[in-house]
This record gives sequence, C-alpha cells and structure tokens, in this order.
Amino acid sequence: MRHVRTAGWAVVAFALMALAVPWFLWDSSLVAAGLPVWLWWHIGWMGLASVVFAVFARTAWGLGIEEVPADG
Repeated sequence: MRHVRTAGWAVVAFALMALAVPWFLWDSSLVAAGLPVWLWWHIGWMGLASVVFAVFARTAWGLGIEEVPADG
C-alpha cells in the first residue's frame, strides 16, 4: 500500500509541474480584471499547489524515504 501512495503522490507532483507553465495561454492577449489571463493562471496554480503541499505535509511527509540498515 505504501508504494501505491508514493506513486500517487509522484503523479500529483508531476501533474503540478507539467501544468505550472500555461503554454496554451502564451499567445493569448486576454485580460481579466486588469491582468493577463496567463498571470491569473499562475496565481490560481500557486494557490492550488499550496493546498496540495499542505495536504502532502499533513498526510504523507516522509513517504518513500526509508532508512538504510547500518550493516549494509
């Protein structure tokens, strides 16, 4: 079960990284509330990443880190 949780958090981490840069909005000149839409994407994405990190820190901190026995 521990390996499944580790793999799940790895998928979440890679998804957060992959969608952090809004490539699909780079050619857009849309503006909302005085700021470019791509900037709003970053603001929202950093909010989402903060929430995900808080959940990770409370529930899975140290997952995938095992102690190596001293004898070798």
